[in-house]
Amino acid sequence: MPDLIAQGPRQQDRWRRPLSVTNAEAVLGRTADHWSVPWDDRISRKHASLRWNGKTLEVTRFADARNFIFYRGQQLDNFKVQIGEHFVIGQTTFTIVDQPVQFSQLAAPAFSEQTYSPHLLRQSRYRDADRRIEVLGRVPEIIAGSSSDEELCARIVNVLLLGISDASFVAIVKRLDTNSTANRHEFLDPSSTAPAIDGDTESDRQLGPESMQILHWDCRSLTGQQFKPSGQLVGRAVRTKESVLHIWNRSQATDAFTQSENVDWAFCTPVLSDACPGWAIYVSGVFASPTIPEGVKPESDGLRDDLKFAELTATTLGAIKQVRSLQRRQDSLRPFFAPVVLEALSQRDPDEVLAPRETDVSVLFCDLRGFSRNSEDSADRLLDLLARVSDALGIMTHHILHAGGVVGDFHGDAAMGFWGWPISDQQAIHQACAAALAIRLEFDRNSGEPGHPLAGFRAGIGIASGPAVAGRIGTIDQVKVTVFGPVVNLASRLEGMTKQLQTPILIDEATADWIRKHVPRDVLRVRRVAKVRPYGMQTSLMVSELLPPAEMDGVLTDEHIEVYETALDHFLAGRWPEAFRYLHQVPAEDQVKDFLVVYIAQHRRTPPPDWAGIIELPAK
Repeated sequence: MPDLIAQGPRQQDRWRRPLSVTNAEAVLGRTADHWSVPWDDRISRKHASLRWNGKTLEVTRFADARNFIFYRGQQLDNFKVQIGEHFVIGQTTFTIVDQPVQFSQLAAPAFSEQTYSPHLLRQSRYRDADRRIEVLGRVPEIIAGSSSDEELCARIVNVLLLGISDASFVAIVKRLDTNSTANRHEFLDPSSTAPAIDGDTESDRQLGPESMQILHWDCRSLTGQQFKPSGQLVGRAVRTKESVLHIWNRSQATDAFTQSENVDWAFCTPVLSDACPGWAIYVSGVFASPTIPEGVKPESDGLRDDLKFAELTATTLGAIKQVRSLQRRQDSLRPFFAPVVLEALSQRDPDEVLAPRETDVSVLFCDLRGFSRNSEDSADRLLDLLARVSDALGIMTHHILHAGGVVGDFHGDAAMGFWGWPISDQQAIHQACAAALAIRLEFDRNSGEPGHPLAGFRAGIGIASGPAVAGRIGTIDQVKVTVFGPVVNLASRLEGMTKQLQTPILIDEATADWIRKHVPRDVLRVRRVAKVRPYGMQTSLMVSELLPPAEMDGVLTDEHIEVYETALDHFLAGRWPEAFRYLHQVPAEDQVKDFLVVYIAQHRRTPPPDWAGIIELPAK
């Protein structure tokens, strides 16, 4: 497969890109993604279009490109480049080369063979430490901008060519998985009769080219010279997890030993990272003399320094891939875990974080009002309705997560969130109430706006606080992160009661008491509504309404709340005429007071003989 090679003024200003997509247009420029040339300021951000037809590369200069393109010594705006030719923009030369590359399984007798463990290489010192360290110091900068594995491998190869001056060929290779029986038979080369190299396994000797993959490679020469890395060398290095060095004597090479025809030495260094299974760095090169004097050892020729440099680069590559793997894994979990959970998972053992435990939580249930009516109106546009419901649920979850909560579950068109887990938080109640108020205000602001996704929808919200079990809960077949306990049921019942009491948000006594004690009225306000016994429950409770600050409420002032609660005290004590009189001092727009007004009127302003201040709710 032909490649396009870009070479700038410095050795490190280089890349090799395969021309593999026939007739697909690509953009060449200083900031052109895959075909970017960031080192050359004489190249425009988008300088030329490239189109490969399988035989020639058509280059077309964009009209707004600043500098000319030179091809065969002429300034041209449109031309076709053949294999072996080049063109120049600014200080960068672009050359099309066709250098075949394939793995060789033929074995050549090695003049010298040596294996090096990572521990041994790290103990040795560089003879030219300053130059090596200078190159390694630029590694983070060189590879920081790589947006893909392909680009990362290309930049690592450039680093190796820069740091190993005698290298002719450099590649990032991968030995494919041969652990299973099926794979092993698939990758075997039955025609291979390669002689054994000491220490090789039968698998190393019989692995065919199909079992190897070259992720990226490059070389110093722009001729048609073939690159034939030794499959046995790669297989052995990956299997032993040690660097393996082979040195050949070219004067003794024959046509049968093609992997040693153009090189004097080659080594392979495995990338020891779970994120790079089977990956390795392969480097080969030549000596100044075509023969190796008797008694010469690899160490005296600086090859051990080159091996050490490759091992450090492999460690860097493995670490980068590991970090990116963890990042992708974390990104894949984002739809399933709240940010507060992901943060805890990044700092502690996941089993410890997710293990169910009892803790104090605040639970919020939010239900979508108006769904039934909208479903009837949108019977012929159900997908549109689904999109609107998804938008509404998205608003609920957004405010739950934004306030530091965990989305515990969805129930049809309702969402449940909770606070106080995985990390106990004294502000859990405040955060839950802040989320509830933000949801209410967004629905209030947009539900009456025609064409808005929330048009015609309202939200009913219930909040309860208390002990519960939170964490990974479920069966052996299915688990989820949620919360379990009576407080969850109470929050759900409070949400259901918002319909009967005609209020957007109801909270239990524990939540209301905490808000009164810890949150100023210019942040959150609370109004006692009534003492009720929910349908099907034996215990009665005082329910309260959560309200925004007075300046954000267009109906109730602090004085109105005091008047209502005075009326409620008279109502609870059985002084209904007084309660009735105070209720009429509350603005008519307040629908909550209508619940007590209607109840008093239905009983002709006279409490029942056994009156205990508790209103029995007739339904959920």
